[in-house]
Amino acid sequence: MAAAKTVKEKKVKAPKNTTEKSGISIGTAENNGHVFIADSVVEEIAALAASEVEGVEGIAERSKSRSLIKADISGTNVKISMIISTRFGFPIPSTCQAVQSRVKSSVENMTGLTCSDVNIRVSGVEV
Repeated sequence: MAAAKTVKEKKVKAPKNTTEKSGISIGTAENNGHVFIADSVVEEIAALAASEVEGVEGIAERSKSRSLIKADISGTNVKISMIISTRFGFPIPSTCQAVQSRVKSSVENMTGLTCSDVNIRVSGVEV
C-alpha cells in the first residue's frame, strides 16, 4: 500500500489538549483529519537514532529544564541541533558523520519531513 501523500503542512501551536508548545500539523490526502507531530517527538527520534551509532557515549538531552536537542521545523523542512559525547578511541569526524546520516534517515522515514541539517557539537570524550 502506498504511503499517503501530504496535502498541506504548517507550523502550528499545539492543540489545546496537549502539553506540547509547537509542532507541525499534517493534512493527509485521504482527508481523515490532521496529524500533529510535536517538536519534542522529532527531538526524541533524533536522540534515539544518535544513541544507536557506535562511538556515541551520550546525548545531552536536558540542562536546567531546556532541551539540548533542538528541532527547528519550517514547513516540511527540519533542522536539528544536538550535543553529544563520544567514546575514547572512536574518530570524532567519522562518528559525527554517522550520527548525521542516522538522524537524517530516521527523522525523514518516521515523520515524512525533509531533514536539511543535522548540526552536532561534541561536548566531551568518555573513557
